[in-house]
Amino acid sequence: MYARITGTGGYLPEKILTNQDLERMVDTSSEWIIDRTGIKERHVAAKGETTCDLAVIAARRAMEAAQRNPEDIDLIIMATTTPDKIFPSTACLLQHRLDIHGCAAFDVQAVCTGFVYALGIADRFVRTGGARCALVVGAETTSRIIDWTDRGTCVLFGDGAGAIVLEESEEPGILSSHLHADGRYEHLLNVPYGISQGFDKTKNGEAYLYMKGNEVFKMAVKTLGRIVDETLVANNITKSDIDWLVPHQANNRIIEATARKLKMSMDRVVVTVDMHGNTSAASVPLALDAAVRDGRIKRGETLIMEAFGGGFTWGSALVKY
Repeated sequence: MYARITGTGGYLPEKILTNQDLERMVDTSSEWIIDRTGIKERHVAAKGETTCDLAVIAARRAMEAAQRNPEDIDLIIMATTTPDKIFPSTACLLQHRLDIHGCAAFDVQAVCTGFVYALGIADRFVRTGGARCALVVGAETTSRIIDWTDRGTCVLFGDGAGAIVLEESEEPGILSSHLHADGRYEHLLNVPYGISQGFDKTKNGEAYLYMKGNEVFKMAVKTLGRIVDETLVANNITKSDIDWLVPHQANNRIIEATARKLKMSMDRVVVTVDMHGNTSAASVPLALDAAVRDGRIKRGETLIMEAFGGGFTWGSALVKY
């Protein structure tokens, strides 16, 4: 038995924050942001709008696309770094909002690689008979942990949610997934405080996202190149067998470097970072949903999804859509 994606969905908050808006907030320019990142605008959750609020809409759209009802779902995995509450998990909150009852529901925290982690876990559940119809969601309100006076980070991130329905199938869908982490690099990209350390946003802004951009960029390019090679070797395929690259939308330069590794033209790469910014765990499913809904990605095509995030975490999934 295999696991196959049967529906996708996405949602972005209504509020749009443009580069021109940021020019009025911090010492930066639209030209600089576009040149360094490719980002033109990002969506930001409204006051009172939570990660679960975004996830509900994306999940419903994925279920509608898969023609599945709440009673069909028997597993919910939510990838998020910005949960609504310490507990219960945002997956449990989502389960309640969708009127789903009884099935396992839990969160996965792997930052920007979160959705790839969640997909790999759900795939294993389905392959081993632990679930037949899983809802896998990546959703973030990263704007809540951004220091909007830090021009090095505030220009990069946005909010959003993406979701898929993953079902058992006799035909291959998720061909493989490859998940990794190395905690020795945690000092390069993190939010330095949490619950057990004493979360306090008033303490010199230290509870906001912190990143050493140049070091993270170098590690991301190097690591994503390796994960591409690992995926190809594990499946005994060549670069020419890949129809689409669906990457984490962190930075256009990183995306272009990964495309060069695959020797892929950029017209075979799904890019949403210009309009979404970096939506962390939501970025891969949002990009997938965009390309499925506009008709670029078609049934039977082969995709590589890949991501790199704080921890460091990184991972990939080879998918026959």
